[in-house]
Amino acid sequence: DCLSMLPRGLASEEESYIYQFCTFHEDMHTEAYTWSRQTLSYPQPDFANMQIADDAMAGAFPGDADIPGGSFLLGTSADEVFLFDNEKWAHEINIDAFSIAKAPVTNADFMDFVKSGGYQQAEFWSEEGWLWRQQNAAEHPVYWIKHDGPTWQLQQFNETVDMPLNQPIIHVNWYEANAYCRWASRRLPSEAEWDAAALGETAKDGKTLARSLRSYPWGEQSPKPEHANLDGRALGCIDVAALATGDSAFACRQMLGNVWEWTATTFAPFPGFSTDAYKEYSEPLFYHTKVLKGG
Repeated sequence: DCLSMLPRGLASEEESYIYQFCTFHEDMHTEAYTWSRQTLSYPQPDFANMQIADDAMAGAFPGDADIPGGSFLLGTSADEVFLFDNEKWAHEINIDAFSIAKAPVTNADFMDFVKSGGYQQAEFWSEEGWLWRQQNAAEHPVYWIKHDGPTWQLQQFNETVDMPLNQPIIHVNWYEANAYCRWASRRLPSEAEWDAAALGETAKDGKTLARSLRSYPWGEQSPKPEHANLDGRALGCIDVAALATGDSAFACRQMLGNVWEWTATTFAPFPGFSTDAYKEYSEPLFYHTKVLKGG
């Protein structure tokens, strides 16, 4: 196995890729185990690196950011040290100028949709989404708990807590996210639009997008706790206004960490795609799900 091979000295390029892939893949399973505990109402796990941000209760962050149109490269180039097969290969894409909320949708935002009867109004739902809602008798997000009066609570692992109004809405599927956007007279961004808002910056002409994207929303520096809620540090979400240090060039906040975000784009191969050693990593999911970003 990988651990027994590590003491041998310098790894080959192929071995180095496998070591990294195994590590990142294990990270994915750790995340899956964590949300499985939520699904099964097990107690909250105890992570050694738990570290709640000082401004975790920072409130809401309303308003929109204006993103210029232009051309940029979506995907990863062949000279990157590590990539997953679904990132192959970088290809030029054009987008028009658009506006996007500066922060993720909050529980308070989504609560307005629920209270207005959004789950009972078919015009906000896609045909498949409305069928899902009817078959599951969905009236609100799955872990929301309604009490008499205006009070709502939230199930977190095996506990019930007061609704954290300024945290991002989580545990909603694509149908619910899309219905909320229609109700709010908005739409989900495409994958390319999301990348532009998160990693793009203005070109030297001051009017269009730069051709190259940043490595992270805030620039090239590796993530630190003040940049993003990563690695299970909070074992959940923090307020959407927290961690201003991690803002993108267009002042979009928490584009990395804190919450996975739905896009309008169906998961599909980029031009030039080919599978790697783990052939079932991406291909079986093509055309069956939507692209998630940021978490």
